[in-house]
Amino acid sequence: MTSQQPASQPNEVLDEARDIAEVQAVEIINTAAVHLMSAAAVKCGLASEGEDLKDLDEARKLITALAGLVTASASDIGNQHARSLRDGLRSLQLAFREASVIPDAPGEGPGEKFTGYVS
Repeated sequence: MTSQQPASQPNEVLDEARDIAEVQAVEIINTAAVHLMSAAAVKCGLASEGEDLKDLDEARKLITALAGLVTASASDIGNQHARSLRDGLRSLQLAFREASVIPDAPGEGPGEKFTGYVS
């Protein structure tokens, strides 16, 4: 048994690199943000399964990561994209606050170090 890869695998890797090279940065950023939003929504208990999947500690991490991504990339992705991402982020921050039994102090909620207090 050899550890050499079949000849087709290097070509597949090159093809995948070419494919990703064709995708604009704004699309990659939006895709990452949508994944973070979806996961955070589930962890906030917003999925159809609701309470069974709720994990606010995990939701806090995801929302904070999303806030960092949205804040850092807003000027690069354009107002149209940034506005919809900010709206989704704000909705998640409010959903987190509503789901939390112990309220965070103003400015201490998930992502608020990047966005400021959300009310």
